[in-house]
Amino acid sequence: MKRFSKKFYGRDPALVAKGLLGKILVRTLNSEFLSGKIVETEAYYGRNDPASRAYRGRVRFNELMFMDVGKIFIYMVHAHWLLNIVVHSKGGVGAVLIRAIEPFLGVETMRKNRTVRDIGDLTNGPGKLTRALAITKELSGIDVTDMNGQLTLVEGEKEFFEVCLSHRIGVKVDLQQELRFFIKGNRFVSKPS
Repeated sequence: MKRFSKKFYGRDPALVAKGLLGKILVRTLNSEFLSGKIVETEAYYGRNDPASRAYRGRVRFNELMFMDVGKIFIYMVHAHWLLNIVVHSKGGVGAVLIRAIEPFLGVETMRKNRTVRDIGDLTNGPGKLTRALAITKELSGIDVTDMNGQLTLVEGEKEFFEVCLSHRIGVKVDLQQELRFFIKGNRFVSKPS
């Protein structure tokens, strides 16, 4: 399985967010692999992005967004952990929120973690996928480019899909640019439009 180098993550957040669609998120949990194809993402920037955790500048809470790319940045919203990967061009600030995955390996474990029977409702939202994959704040700061990490991203199968864009979900003030990316027609996308 091909992992991605720091170079992949060291680009504009919108480019990385779009580029992550179709990639496989792999979680190692108690010697078991849980995985799924990324089907929905959102890009976030720094001080010029009112929806970003970095909007008010660098503080202890968001310092990972200002640091080395490829790190996991996890924070809580409405009692749900949200999984982000730090991405930005050199000297920049940013992250990509992983909003939804299409589950592949470890579906039964994911179901136990979420107590959900319908696979279509298992990982179709940022809080749902972190609960299904048992992702918590303890993973914040790990490097997804680490070959032995508990969380990594690898190349998916070559496939054609149409990428759709929209404004980000659940933000009060958004940028004019549409920064939510998702695979058209995939049933695991949190909101189809």
